[in-house]
Amino acid sequence: MAVDYEWRGACTDSELNQLHAEAFETRIVDDGGWSWTDLLDRHSLGWVVARDGDDLVGFVNVVWDGRAHAWLQDTMVATKARRGGIGTRLVALARDGALGAGCHWLHADYGEHLARFYEDNCGFAPTHAGLMALT
Repeated sequence: MAVDYEWRGACTDSELNQLHAEAFETRIVDDGGWSWTDLLDRHSLGWVVARDGDDLVGFVNVVWDGRAHAWLQDTMVATKARRGGIGTRLVALARDGALGAGCHWLHADYGEHLARFYEDNCGFAPTHAGLMALT
């Protein structure tokens, strides 16, 4: 698989809806009330796309506070492309993009089942964090 990566690369709502549903094992959410691309343009420092030819096989969003802190959101790799280093490369390029924007910290929230990926493969240190359900 020859994968090309691009910081702030082009992608469509349909591609992201399909990849999100596959990566998080959920239904495709396309209610017409919001757009991935609008949200990325308005709220993100950047994002990284991974493509195998024309196929979107990976994506990660980088949101930020406008200053020193950036967060990974929606790290996704297509099932057919997993276990080949795509996720690790997505995170490395997201780190580089955040560093290039002057950020000092990159945060990632992840469950125990992803600790090996984020800590061993990507270099994150474990931290304590809190989560509050609002609905």
